[in-house]
Amino acid sequence: MAPLHAANRQPIDYAPRPSAVQDEIAALNAELARLPLPGRLLKAASLGRAVFTTSLGLEDQVLTAVIADTGADISVVTLETGRLFAETLELLEATRGRYGIAIEALKPWREDVDGFVAQYGLNGFYDSVEARHACCDARKVMPLARALAGADVWITGIRRGQSRNRADAPFASWDATHGVIKINPLADFALDALEARVRADDIPVNPLHARGYPSIGCEPCTRAIKPGENERAGRWWWEADAKRECGLHVVPATAQIQG
Repeated sequence: MAPLHAANRQPIDYAPRPSAVQDEIAALNAELARLPLPGRLLKAASLGRAVFTTSLGLEDQVLTAVIADTGADISVVTLETGRLFAETLELLEATRGRYGIAIEALKPWREDVDGFVAQYGLNGFYDSVEARHACCDARKVMPLARALAGADVWITGIRRGQSRNRADAPFASWDATHGVIKINPLADFALDALEARVRADDIPVNPLHARGYPSIGCEPCTRAIKPGENERAGRWWWEADAKRECGLHVVPATAQIQG
């Protein structure tokens, strides 16, 4: 069966996809599981226009290095929210220089940010989950939609070991929210294996990792983790919900097929 293409997308109704598409996703999951990391990225690139969204975290830095090494035809995009750590912005420039690849930095529309600030205040995301989601929507979710416009494949650095919420992350799924095949090439990788690869290949990473920040997002919303906490416990730490996410990787259950 031919791969899913952007031209075939329909308005989102969250209805279950035909069984043929589910079978295709299941077959893709099985194929990706057998491939080494470079092969997974090359396979993703073969499915159509592929976009990799990087947060410049350790996982994403490994993927960027492999994309550069293989020459895979994958566009690399980062979401420059306007609230990132200075270390993250410095790493962005260092990564561009190291690998000689274009990394597009997408910023939120000014009117979206201004609308959030007018309603909630600059740091109103501390006050309620609703406000925090609104901030993430303006600074991350809406720019992501622009990044994936016209794409066939979305590549991420999600791993099963990052949090309980991601423990069952597949290699591939159909993301109806954006009308793309979503691929997680590192789904089965352990953090220590990636750290070993960083050391072996001298991959540039954020210095905040060495200061207790395994997961790094916007500066006001990220803290170092405590002993025994999961890797993403430092994100939006003031919220009680153990499944907290920014919204980039959250879709209704009926809108995503994993095969």
